[in-house]
Amino acid sequence: MRYVAMVHKEEDTGYGVSFPDFPGCIAAGDTLTEALVDAANALAFHVAGMREDDGPIPAPRELDEIVADPELAEDREGAFLTLVPLIEDRGVSKRVNISLDPGLLEAIDEAAKDRGMTRSNFLASAARRVLVD
Repeated sequence: MRYVAMVHKEEDTGYGVSFPDFPGCIAAGDTLTEALVDAANALAFHVAGMREDDGPIPAPRELDEIVADPELAEDREGAFLTLVPLIEDRGVSKRVNISLDPGLLEAIDEAAKDRGMTRSNFLASAARRVLVD
């Protein structure tokens, strides 16, 4: 799932990110990339708290709905909209079977070893990074 995020940039400041579907969920970063990574983490943390409180998790609204919502007109001013993935950490691992070219697998294993990671951790980390971009 991806949620609409509003990104603001003021002169001489970093980037700020907020979520119309999750009032109070905000993120920031000195660069746009840092802000969007922080936004994905903030969104996951916010939703985890809502789940702990047995609160309902809203379905993502479409970009058109956000643009047409008159209550968000002031918040949208000076912002650009983007989509941020909700990547929930469920605290358990699930074994999967994937097929990779042997040369790619060797490169993955070498890169994981260089970083002190397992193959699974390396692949999960790489996937998270790509999902946020």
